[in-house]
Amino acid sequence: MQNLIKLNHVYKAYTLGQLKTPVLHDISLDINTGEFVAITGPSGNGKSTLLNLLTGIDRPCQGEIIFNGNELQLLNEEELSVWRGLNVGIVFQFFQLLPSLTLLQNIQLPMDFANTYPKKERLERAYYLLERVNLSHQAKQLPGQVSGGQQQRAAIARALANDPALLVADEPTGNLDSATAENIYTLFSALQQEGKTLIIVTHNEDLAKTATRHITLHDGRISSDQYVSKPL
Repeated sequence: MQNLIKLNHVYKAYTLGQLKTPVLHDISLDINTGEFVAITGPSGNGKSTLLNLLTGIDRPCQGEIIFNGNELQLLNEEELSVWRGLNVGIVFQFFQLLPSLTLLQNIQLPMDFANTYPKKERLERAYYLLERVNLSHQAKQLPGQVSGGQQQRAAIARALANDPALLVADEPTGNLDSATAENIYTLFSALQQEGKTLIIVTHNEDLAKTATRHITLHDGRISSDQYVSKPL
């Protein structure tokens, strides 16, 4: 398998006034293309911070983060923004869909920002992605006019708009009922089986079990790293 992400001795701390609070300690990690990784652990142990570092939203205090040959810690904010738009799809716990845009328009937006597809192809691709998550019949609805589960599926479609190398999600089923969450598990597994690389932060053990690899953080360190099933 091809290596996609490499972390070398990553350390992260936050400073508030005179107080420095370490969050991640000496994290070294390799993630290959096609893996479905679930990151779990108690609250406050660095899961979301690790996700933010992997996506270039935050920067390490020490160490290297190399994504497909790009050393993220060496990129400036503008370069990181361009890189992220082309390489990473992010699914947030609270959906973060723009309320004044239809689901279709929300999915087109990343393509407009990154200019990844010819304009005449963007509408067709947005419809395709809505169909992929079984929402094509809701294309013209505003986010507030559909259920939470439908908003989350639309958010996943939006994250896939630019066909990113990596899809990440932070507690993607935290606000969903169990039946709706099960649909999200199935969708993530299908994406992984098609070759997409996924990294999910979750407290949901059922979602973690659908992943091919399970990493546990404790006190800002990797306490366990196990393959649940053989990755593609």
